[in-house]
Amino acid sequence: MTGQWPPPILGVVPLRPPGRHQSLEKILETVGSWGLWATFFGVVLAMLAIDLFVVGGGKQHRVSVREAGIWTVIWITVSALFAAGLWAYLDHTAGRAVADQKALEFVTGYLIEKSLAVDNLFVWLMLFNFFAIPMELQKRVLIYGVLGAIVLRTVMIFAGVWLITQFHWLLYVFGAFLLITGIKMWWFADQEPDLASNPLLRWLRGHLKVTDSLDGERFVVFREEGGKLVRYVTPLFLVLVLVEFSDIIFAVDSIPAIFAITTDPFIVLTSNIFAILGLRAMYFLLADMADRFALLKYGLSMVLIFIGVKMLLIDIYKIPVLFSLGVVAAIIGTSVILSLRQTRQR
Repeated sequence: MTGQWPPPILGVVPLRPPGRHQSLEKILETVGSWGLWATFFGVVLAMLAIDLFVVGGGKQHRVSVREAGIWTVIWITVSALFAAGLWAYLDHTAGRAVADQKALEFVTGYLIEKSLAVDNLFVWLMLFNFFAIPMELQKRVLIYGVLGAIVLRTVMIFAGVWLITQFHWLLYVFGAFLLITGIKMWWFADQEPDLASNPLLRWLRGHLKVTDSLDGERFVVFREEGGKLVRYVTPLFLVLVLVEFSDIIFAVDSIPAIFAITTDPFIVLTSNIFAILGLRAMYFLLADMADRFALLKYGLSMVLIFIGVKMLLIDIYKIPVLFSLGVVAAIIGTSVILSLRQTRQR
C-alpha cells in the first residue's frame, strides 16, 4: 500500500478520502468514470434521436411486425455492444476481475429490467384496446411514455442508491415487497383489471371535460360553447396519463429488483435505461402476438419471487450474479416456450 487515494482498483471511486462522513462517498463508489458517463449519455441521446425522428418520424402508419422486429434487434445489439465496450474499458483500466464482475452485473440487470418491462407493455396494450386507440395513433403516447420512464427511473435510481447507502435494512423491505408482489402477480395472473372502475380514470373523467371521440394525435382540443372556447381533453390524453402512471407502478417494482444484483449507480442506471430504450419497437412486436405469451406473467412473477428471496438472504448468503443470470434466463425462456406450446395446442 502506498497510501494513494483514490486506490486504482475500482477505476472510479470516492471523490474525497474516507473520513467521518461517508454517505456521499459511498454513493459515488462506482466504476462510472466521467468518460463512461459521457459515453453513456451520448449513446442514449443518439438512440433517442433515432427512435423519435427515424423510427417514430414520418406519417402516421401501422408499424409492421417485421419493422418492429428489426428495430428490436437493433436496440438489443446496441445494448450488447455497450456491455462489451464497458468490459473492454474496465479490463484495461481496472483489471479482468472487475471487468468480468461489472459486465455480468450489467447483463443480469438488463435482462431483469427488460423482462419486467414486458409486463408494462401488456398494460399499454390493454389501455390502447380499452380506449380503442388505433395502432397508427399510439406512436405519440408511446414516445411520451418512454421519455417519462427514463426521467422517472433516473430520479428513483439515485434516490434508491442514496437510501440504501444510508439505511441498509431497506434491502430487506425491498426484498419483502418484491416477494409479495411476485406472489400477487402469480395469484392474479389470469384476472383482467377492471379499467372502467379505475379510481384514477374515474377522477379524470370527473374533473376534466373529455371528448367522445379522438381527434388525430391531439391531446387537447377547443370547442366553442356559448360564444366561448372551452378546452376538452381527448381519450388519447386519458391514455397518456394512465401510461405514465403505469410507468410509476412498474418502476417501483423493477428498480428494487436490480438492487439485488448491484448498488453501483452506473450499472443500475445504464442497465435500466438500455432496457427501456426501444420499448416502442418491442411493443409493436408484441402487440400482434400478445395472446401467444399467456404464461409469461407466471414467469415474471417467479422472477420477482426469486429476486425478493435473494435480497432477503443478502446478509446470510449472497447468491452469485452468474447464478442469478442463469435462473432469470431459465425462468423467462421456459415461460416463453411453454406459452408458445400452449398456443399451438389450442
